[in-house]
Amino acid sequence: MVETRKALITGSAGFIGFHVAQRLLEEGWTVVGLDALSDYYDVGLKKRRHDMLSEFDGFTPVIARVETPGVLMDLMREHRPAIVVHLAAQAGVRYSIDNPRSYLESNLAGSFELLEAARAFPPDHLLMASTSSAFGANDRMPYVETDRADHQMSFYAATKKANEAMAHSYAHLYDIPTTMFRFFTVYGPWGRPDMALFKFTRAILAGEPIDVYNHGDMRRDFTYIDDLVEGIRLLMDAVPERTDRDRIPEGDSLSPVAPFRVVNIGNSQAVQLTDFIDAIEVAIGRKADRNLMPMQPGDVPATWADASLLYRLTGYQPRTTVRDGVARFVEWYRDYHGV
Repeated sequence: MVETRKALITGSAGFIGFHVAQRLLEEGWTVVGLDALSDYYDVGLKKRRHDMLSEFDGFTPVIARVETPGVLMDLMREHRPAIVVHLAAQAGVRYSIDNPRSYLESNLAGSFELLEAARAFPPDHLLMASTSSAFGANDRMPYVETDRADHQMSFYAATKKANEAMAHSYAHLYDIPTTMFRFFTVYGPWGRPDMALFKFTRAILAGEPIDVYNHGDMRRDFTYIDDLVEGIRLLMDAVPERTDRDRIPEGDSLSPVAPFRVVNIGNSQAVQLTDFIDAIEVAIGRKADRNLMPMQPGDVPATWADASLLYRLTGYQPRTTVRDGVARFVEWYRDYHGV
């Protein structure tokens, strides 16, 4: 009899956490999903995601905050998951300027609680979300995991870079195999309402203008959600091992002192924001009224992933084109909102 694998996913009612949990449940995993159902954006959307996951017999929802002392420790003690995917976080670059304390609590204190729980009840593999924003002021493109990332430009990015350092120290001290994945601009069905694609689609369908920052002179490595989930799923089986410094392959971000690795998951393509908007207009069948705005504080003009390490580790490279991905999102949006 094949033993069912068990995973703990934090942020399971979030955009990415929902899709990762759904993928594992479809494969027959048992999944414990922790989420606070915070009101940063539409709680109803989060509840709908959790309701869909609850249709699987193997799903156990837990409504609590990751930073609450003892919550993660109790879950790890009770369920002893083989895999932990830590996706719970306060997201958003611009929101971190107005509400930095929420990032301190969720991203720093919450990740600390998780690391303490993983120290007490070690999983086979701990996977934690970071961000392309961690590269900060680094203007060497495409971004490579082994490049220095020392000059974060928002408090959100700073908390995520701090999470990488925190996780590395625990991996070194307690031999917890840990993979940090740096996400780029993720989009797709069931996406976040605070993201550009959701905002642009809503506004264009309503006949309202859209705010286009830096006058449209921005490039993003847009990553479709299914591609991201596939990358995460394959990385679950690419467990980092403690290795001598002189045995680390060139270009591998594996730590010389810990079973720890950072991996980009991106589409390996920098798309101009104006081209992204063009794709939305084509999918909707209507032109946008573009309100050109200056660059926002904390933003960066471009992101672009070198995803070759992901390919070397897993054999996978994201492949969904922006036109196809945007069309799938617009189809979902129309159906979900009855437009």
